[in-house]
Amino acid sequence: MNIALIGYGKMGKAIEEVAVERGHSITLRISSSNAHEMTPENLSMADVAIEFTNPEAARENVHKCMEAGLSVVCGSTGWNEGVSLAKMKAVEEGVAFLQASNFSIGVNIFFEVNKILATLMNDQPSYDVSIEETHHTQKKDAPSGTAITLAEQILENMPRKKHWAKEETDNPEAFPIIAHRIENVPGTHNVKYTSGIDDIEIIHTAHNRKGFALGAVLAAEFINGKKGVYEMRDVLGIKKTVL
Repeated sequence: MNIALIGYGKMGKAIEEVAVERGHSITLRISSSNAHEMTPENLSMADVAIEFTNPEAARENVHKCMEAGLSVVCGSTGWNEGVSLAKMKAVEEGVAFLQASNFSIGVNIFFEVNKILATLMNDQPSYDVSIEETHHTQKKDAPSGTAITLAEQILENMPRKKHWAKEETDNPEAFPIIAHRIENVPGTHNVKYTSGIDDIEIIHTAHNRKGFALGAVLAAEFINGKKGVYEMRDVLGIKKTVL
Protein backbone atom coordinates (compact mmCIF):
# COMPACT_ATOMS: atom_id res chain seq x y z
CA MET A 1 0.00 0.00 0.00
CA ASN A 2 1.26 3.49 -0.86
CA ILE A 3 0.69 6.10 1.84
CA ALA A 4 0.76 9.91 1.76
CA LEU A 5 1.72 11.32 5.15
CA ILE A 6 0.12 14.72 5.71
CA GLY A 7 1.93 16.01 8.77
CA TYR A 8 5.50 14.87 9.26
CA GLY A 9 6.26 15.74 12.85
CA LYS A 10 6.93 13.24 15.62
CA MET A 11 3.66 11.44 14.99
CA GLY A 12 4.17 11.33 11.23
CA LYS A 13 7.63 9.84 11.67
CA ALA A 14 6.25 7.23 14.10
CA ILE A 15 3.58 6.30 11.55
CA GLU A 16 6.21 6.01 8.83
CA GLU A 17 8.28 3.63 10.95
CA VAL A 18 5.33 1.34 11.63
CA ALA A 19 4.08 1.50 8.02
CA VAL A 20 7.47 0.51 6.61
CA GLU A 21 7.75 -2.32 9.16
CA ARG A 22 4.42 -3.60 7.84
CA GLY A 23 5.62 -3.53 4.22
CA HIS A 24 4.05 -0.28 3.04
CA SER A 25 5.64 2.57 1.08
CA ILE A 26 5.53 6.30 1.85
CA THR A 27 5.09 8.17 -1.44
CA LEU A 28 4.61 11.67 -0.04
CA ARG A 29 5.65 13.44 3.17
CA ILE A 30 4.06 16.84 3.77
CA SER A 31 5.07 19.27 6.50
CA SER A 32 4.74 23.04 6.88
CA SER A 33 8.02 23.48 5.00
CA ASN A 34 6.82 21.78 1.79
CA ALA A 35 3.05 22.29 1.84
CA HIS A 36 3.25 23.44 -1.80
CA GLU A 37 4.07 19.83 -2.78
CA MET A 38 0.59 18.68 -1.73
CA THR A 39 -0.66 18.70 -5.31
CA PRO A 40 -3.25 16.44 -6.96
CA GLU A 41 -0.44 14.86 -8.99
CA ASN A 42 1.66 14.00 -5.94
CA LEU A 43 -1.34 12.84 -3.92
CA SER A 44 -2.48 10.55 -6.75
CA MET A 45 0.65 8.44 -6.26
CA ALA A 46 -0.76 7.16 -2.95
CA ASP A 47 -3.59 4.76 -2.11
CA VAL A 48 -4.45 6.29 1.26
CA ALA A 49 -3.57 9.51 3.09
CA ILE A 50 -2.89 9.65 6.83
CA GLU A 51 -3.41 13.18 8.16
CA PHE A 52 -2.05 14.30 11.55
CA THR A 53 -1.68 18.08 11.63
CA ASN A 54 -3.72 20.67 13.55
CA PRO A 55 -7.34 21.93 13.72
CA GLU A 56 -6.58 24.91 11.49
CA ALA A 57 -5.14 22.85 8.63
CA ALA A 58 -7.06 19.59 8.88
CA ARG A 59 -10.19 20.53 6.96
CA GLU A 60 -8.35 21.84 3.90
CA ASN A 61 -5.89 18.93 3.95
CA VAL A 62 -8.62 16.31 4.13
CA HIS A 63 -10.66 17.93 1.35
CA LYS A 64 -7.61 18.18 -0.93
CA CYS A 65 -6.87 14.48 -0.45
CA MET A 66 -10.46 13.46 -1.15
CA GLU A 67 -10.63 15.63 -4.25
CA ALA A 68 -7.52 13.81 -5.49
CA GLY A 69 -9.38 10.50 -5.05
CA LEU A 70 -7.66 9.47 -1.83
CA SER A 71 -9.30 7.83 1.15
CA VAL A 72 -8.22 9.52 4.38
CA VAL A 73 -7.35 8.48 7.91
CA CYS A 74 -7.37 11.63 10.08
CA GLY A 75 -6.02 11.98 13.61
CA SER A 76 -6.29 15.77 13.88
CA THR A 77 -8.67 16.85 16.65
CA GLY A 78 -10.34 20.13 17.58
CA TRP A 79 -12.16 20.66 14.25
CA ASN A 80 -15.45 18.96 15.14
CA GLU A 81 -17.70 20.94 12.79
CA GLY A 82 -15.35 20.24 9.90
CA VAL A 83 -15.45 16.51 10.56
CA SER A 84 -19.15 16.37 9.72
CA LEU A 85 -18.49 18.16 6.43
CA ALA A 86 -15.58 15.80 5.69
CA LYS A 87 -17.87 12.80 6.14
CA MET A 88 -20.28 14.23 3.58
CA LYS A 89 -17.34 15.04 1.29
CA ALA A 90 -16.16 11.41 1.44
CA VAL A 91 -19.55 10.17 0.27
CA GLU A 92 -19.64 12.82 -2.44
CA GLU A 93 -16.17 11.92 -3.74
CA GLY A 94 -16.67 8.15 -3.46
CA VAL A 95 -13.77 7.59 -1.05
CA ALA A 96 -13.43 6.36 2.53
CA PHE A 97 -12.93 8.54 5.61
CA LEU A 98 -12.02 7.57 9.15
CA GLN A 99 -11.43 10.22 11.81
CA ALA A 100 -10.65 9.31 15.40
CA SER A 101 -9.65 11.23 18.49
CA ASN A 102 -7.33 8.35 19.36
CA PHE A 103 -6.07 5.42 17.27
CA SER A 104 -4.59 3.36 20.10
CA ILE A 105 -6.05 -0.13 20.34
CA GLY A 106 -5.96 0.13 24.12
CA VAL A 107 -7.76 3.48 24.18
CA ASN A 108 -10.53 2.19 21.94
CA ILE A 109 -11.07 -0.70 24.35
CA PHE A 110 -10.93 1.88 27.16
CA PHE A 111 -13.74 3.78 25.39
CA GLU A 112 -15.98 0.71 25.56
CA VAL A 113 -15.25 0.21 29.29
CA ASN A 114 -16.00 3.91 29.85
CA LYS A 115 -19.45 3.57 28.27
CA ILE A 116 -20.32 0.50 30.34
CA LEU A 117 -19.17 2.13 33.59
CA ALA A 118 -21.13 5.32 32.87
CA THR A 119 -24.28 3.28 32.30
CA LEU A 120 -23.80 1.44 35.59
CA MET A 121 -23.13 4.65 37.52
CA ASN A 122 -26.14 6.57 36.24
CA ASP A 123 -28.33 5.06 38.96
CA GLN A 124 -25.73 5.71 41.68
CA PRO A 125 -26.18 9.42 42.49
CA SER A 126 -23.80 9.24 45.47
CA TYR A 127 -20.93 9.05 42.95
CA ASP A 128 -19.71 12.08 41.05
CA VAL A 129 -17.52 11.80 37.97
CA SER A 130 -14.47 13.67 36.68
CA ILE A 131 -11.92 13.27 33.89
CA GLU A 132 -8.24 14.12 34.15
CA GLU A 133 -5.80 14.02 31.23
CA THR A 134 -2.07 14.66 30.89
CA HIS A 135 -0.14 15.19 27.65
CA HIS A 136 3.14 16.60 26.39
CA THR A 137 3.56 20.37 26.24
CA GLN A 138 3.53 20.40 22.41
CA LYS A 139 -0.11 19.28 22.32
CA LYS A 140 -2.09 22.35 21.25
CA ASP A 141 -5.68 21.40 22.15
CA ALA A 142 -6.79 21.15 25.77
CA PRO A 143 -8.71 19.21 26.82
CA SER A 144 -7.55 16.49 24.46
CA GLY A 145 -9.81 15.02 21.80
CA THR A 146 -9.68 11.72 23.66
CA ALA A 147 -10.86 13.36 26.89
CA ILE A 148 -13.72 15.02 25.02
CA THR A 149 -14.69 11.67 23.49
CA LEU A 150 -14.73 10.13 26.98
CA ALA A 151 -16.89 13.02 28.20
CA GLU A 152 -19.33 12.68 25.31
CA GLN A 153 -19.65 8.95 26.02
CA ILE A 154 -20.43 9.70 29.67
CA LEU A 155 -23.11 12.21 28.66
CA GLU A 156 -24.66 9.68 26.27
CA ASN A 157 -24.77 6.93 28.88
CA MET A 158 -25.34 8.91 32.09
CA PRO A 159 -28.46 11.08 31.61
CA ARG A 160 -28.12 12.67 35.08
CA LYS A 161 -25.14 14.61 33.68
CA LYS A 162 -25.93 17.29 31.07
CA HIS A 163 -22.56 18.80 30.14
CA TRP A 164 -18.83 18.91 30.92
CA ALA A 165 -16.70 21.88 32.00
CA LYS A 166 -13.04 22.79 31.49
CA GLU A 167 -12.62 23.41 35.20
CA GLU A 168 -13.94 22.26 38.55
CA THR A 169 -17.67 22.85 38.89
CA ASP A 170 -20.28 22.76 41.66
CA ASN A 171 -23.11 22.20 39.19
CA PRO A 172 -24.54 18.72 39.95
CA GLU A 173 -25.47 18.28 36.28
CA ALA A 174 -21.90 18.95 35.08
CA PHE A 175 -18.50 17.34 35.54
CA PRO A 176 -14.97 18.62 34.97
CA ILE A 177 -12.21 17.74 32.53
CA ILE A 178 -8.87 18.76 34.05
CA ALA A 179 -6.01 19.04 31.54
CA HIS A 180 -2.29 18.99 32.38
CA ARG A 181 0.64 19.61 30.03
CA ILE A 182 3.99 18.12 31.07
CA GLU A 183 7.16 17.45 29.09
CA ASN A 184 7.52 14.03 27.42
CA VAL A 185 4.15 12.54 28.39
CA PRO A 186 2.55 10.66 25.45
CA GLY A 187 -0.88 10.64 27.08
CA THR A 188 -2.72 9.55 30.23
CA HIS A 189 -6.50 9.59 30.72
CA ASN A 190 -8.26 8.98 34.02
CA VAL A 191 -12.03 8.69 34.56
CA LYS A 192 -12.85 8.79 38.26
CA TYR A 193 -16.08 8.22 40.18
CA THR A 194 -15.96 9.53 43.75
CA SER A 195 -18.31 9.07 46.69
CA GLY A 196 -17.98 9.72 50.40
CA ILE A 197 -17.19 6.03 50.85
CA ASP A 198 -14.87 5.07 47.99
CA ASP A 199 -13.53 5.82 44.52
CA ILE A 200 -13.72 3.88 41.26
CA GLU A 201 -11.16 4.73 38.57
CA ILE A 202 -10.30 3.57 35.08
CA ILE A 203 -6.97 4.74 33.66
CA HIS A 204 -5.23 4.43 30.32
CA THR A 205 -1.52 5.31 30.17
CA ALA A 206 0.36 5.41 26.87
CA HIS A 207 4.06 4.53 27.09
CA ASN A 208 5.01 5.96 23.70
CA ARG A 209 3.57 7.01 20.32
CA LYS A 210 3.87 3.58 18.72
CA GLY A 211 0.40 2.47 19.82
CA PHE A 212 -1.19 5.50 18.15
CA ALA A 213 0.93 4.99 15.02
CA LEU A 214 0.04 1.31 14.74
CA GLY A 215 -3.66 2.07 15.04
CA ALA A 216 -3.44 4.71 12.30
CA VAL A 217 -1.72 2.27 9.94
CA LEU A 218 -4.26 -0.46 10.76
CA ALA A 219 -7.01 2.05 9.95
CA ALA A 220 -5.35 2.87 6.61
CA GLU A 221 -5.11 -0.83 5.77
CA PHE A 222 -8.79 -1.24 6.66
CA ILE A 223 -10.18 1.61 4.52
CA ASN A 224 -7.92 1.00 1.52
CA GLY A 225 -10.20 0.20 -1.42
CA LYS A 226 -13.39 0.99 0.53
CA LYS A 227 -15.94 3.80 0.30
CA GLY A 228 -17.88 5.51 3.06
CA VAL A 229 -17.36 6.59 6.67
CA TYR A 230 -15.82 4.32 9.28
CA GLU A 231 -14.80 4.28 12.94
CA MET A 232 -11.98 2.59 14.84
CA ARG A 233 -14.58 0.16 16.19
CA ASP A 234 -14.94 -1.11 12.62
CA VAL A 235 -11.18 -1.54 12.28
CA LEU A 236 -10.88 -3.45 15.55
CA GLY A 237 -14.07 -5.48 15.15
CA ILE A 238 -15.57 -4.13 18.38
CA LYS A 239 -19.27 -4.87 18.49
CA LYS A 240 -21.76 -2.52 20.10
CA THR A 241 -21.77 -2.94 23.86
CA VAL A 242 -25.12 -3.95 25.31
CA LEU A 243 -25.84 -4.22 29.05
